[in-house]
Amino acid sequence: MLRIMPVGDSMTIGSAGEHTWRYRLWQHLCTTYDGPFTLVGPREALHDRTTDAPTSYAYADPDFPRGHLAGWGEGWHHMAPLIEEAVRAHRADVLLVSLGLIDLGFYTNPEQTADNVRAFVAGARAANPRVRTAVMPVVTNIRVEADASFADQVHRFNDLLAKTVTDLDAPGSPLLLVPPPEAYDFHTDTYDGTHPNADGERRIAGAFADALHQDWGLGGPYSAA
Repeated sequence: MLRIMPVGDSMTIGSAGEHTWRYRLWQHLCTTYDGPFTLVGPREALHDRTTDAPTSYAYADPDFPRGHLAGWGEGWHHMAPLIEEAVRAHRADVLLVSLGLIDLGFYTNPEQTADNVRAFVAGARAANPRVRTAVMPVVTNIRVEADASFADQVHRFNDLLAKTVTDLDAPGSPLLLVPPPEAYDFHTDTYDGTHPNADGERRIAGAFADALHQDWGLGGPYSAA
């Protein structure tokens, strides 16, 4: 069985009442992947915005494998120390990673964030030397319109991320840079300038799905229908 672990921040964990892009990807793979698979991870909850804690299980559709390693306000800075144990405990084969916005906004500069990417990959491979990791660049949010310095940091990190992925890619443990979601626009694909609405969820799921299909032959081309 293929064991896929979504890893991310608030855009990945989602909040109460949402489907999440994790659900959209699972739906897609159910119809296109020719083999058993599941989503795994040490966490299953959504973020509850009323209590500001990951305590909700009120998915719009809860009937899917809800395992993940994602958290509201978490980034590479937080996940790098956790990934080795998570991969080992949940026997993850594939990691789908969307991180970085929080790091650059609150914790680390682009160079430090890239160092945490390296630590993350090393930890994942320590647990599973053949793990495959697909990494999405930082998807910009509304802050880039008002904060030119932040926008510059995002672009700088995404450049460093591309170089880091190239440097660390290995035949036995491939590292894939996922193209940003096609036509993603935080004005229309989010509900608050950052967090994806249903259209944004589909675009993020589609970016991961198409990369998995095109580069690793997993599943098929994404259809939002």
